[in-house]
Amino acid sequence: MNINIQTVNPCKHASPALVIGCFEDAHNELIDACDAALDGCMGRLKSTKEFNGKANSTYLIHTLGRLPSERLLLVGLGKKSELTVEILRQAAGNAVQVLRKARVATFATTLHLTGDSNAALEAVVVGTVLGSYSFELYKTKDKSERFSFESMTVLLPKGADMKSAHTRISRAEIICQGSTLARDLVSQPGNVVTTGYLANVAKDLAEHHGIECRVYEQAEMENLGMNALVGVGKGSAEPPRLIVLEYHGVNAKGRPVVIVGKGITFDSGGISIKPGAGMEEMKTDMAGGAAVLGTMAAAAGLKLPVNLIGIIPTAENMPDGKSFKPGDVLTSMSGSTIEITNTDAEGRLILCDALHFATQYKPAVMVDLATLTGACVVALGHEASGLMGNNQRLMDALKGAGERCGERLWQLPLWDEYGEAMKSDIADLKNAGSRDGGSITAGWFLKQFVGTIPWAHLDIAGTAWGDKSRPYSPKGATGIGVRLLIEYLESR
Repeated sequence: MNINIQTVNPCKHASPALVIGCFEDAHNELIDACDAALDGCMGRLKSTKEFNGKANSTYLIHTLGRLPSERLLLVGLGKKSELTVEILRQAAGNAVQVLRKARVATFATTLHLTGDSNAALEAVVVGTVLGSYSFELYKTKDKSERFSFESMTVLLPKGADMKSAHTRISRAEIICQGSTLARDLVSQPGNVVTTGYLANVAKDLAEHHGIECRVYEQAEMENLGMNALVGVGKGSAEPPRLIVLEYHGVNAKGRPVVIVGKGITFDSGGISIKPGAGMEEMKTDMAGGAAVLGTMAAAAGLKLPVNLIGIIPTAENMPDGKSFKPGDVLTSMSGSTIEITNTDAEGRLILCDALHFATQYKPAVMVDLATLTGACVVALGHEASGLMGNNQRLMDALKGAGERCGERLWQLPLWDEYGEAMKSDIADLKNAGSRDGGSITAGWFLKQFVGTIPWAHLDIAGTAWGDKSRPYSPKGATGIGVRLLIEYLESR
């Protein structure tokens, strides 16, 4: 979708549709002017309670030639005193959903004029771009009837700071490109997005942005002692890999931030095989890795003045004669031995080697993202990602970033008592305990491999994929983590 800017009176702008933000308890000159042109239509809608401006409500009006715009799309924002950038993001997403149904490919918007100019503009662009997303690569029927958006014109008042507006829009588009990359990767089937595919995406990304990329193959990982990561991937025809990306921003100082993303391209459960129902969604088990790739692309595109290292341990967890199995003992890169009690608890195994590998960079902080446990979905549903770690300052910063960008986190405890469930009779650790506190015991397991480095773990099992549409996140892959990490990096 192309995004343009014009400084013009919205009432005089010709467009197939004009999007207007409406409060429950306040009017503005634009609404009054449109209401007058339509003989009080908007006032009657409110009096009859057909549309009263409540948040997440919409109403499409055909102007029948009484205004230059063919349609007005009224979008509810709730009470004016309660307006937030998240409400604006959702309003923009709701708007494009209505316009998609009406097959209006070109439109203008004034939603951003209802809030703080800079933050509001960026929120509207993000909500619009992410709300207009669709993944239809493998649909072959009725291609001629497919719909796609063409352009949005952002209307600004005369005298507006055009340079600032262009900067904000460009920033929003770059971040959305990172989120869209993550969504596309998670949406792709597992027979396409293999470990080799992820490695090639990383190489292409590095070449495009001028950053460093190194892919460790299986033999190299074996020489490094990454037996936990290698063990998970041994049952697959597609070998496991470790992808490392390094971005060094101009004038960046200090130790790097390391982000690690779980990259299980398909998770059958291995020998401890999963039930068949819903197993097709296990192509999404590399959403953490996808978020790392999207974040690296966005950080480089924005030219953030940070040193950032992205690490993606990637494997396919399949049952085979060579697969690791319950009862095996694997020696991790750190030297810690791990008894395998459940091969479906594989994410923590590939992450433990990746986290230990990451410590060699002496990072200022480490953050990992993983669709790690079904227990986190039970605990938090699909509204928030689980947050654990060993540094409260880091976790508070991530929580704040999540609140600002709409990718919310909820902190879970990581007390030592939870480690009792992960003690093995024959090894240093076991990879799975009981179902009780499953997301926390998995986090506790990871904590054993980070040493004293400030570290946070994000369990995105419930937020990486949506089984229903949300205002700016259509059903399917959400791209969770990219906007959160960029928000956090910018706040450092």
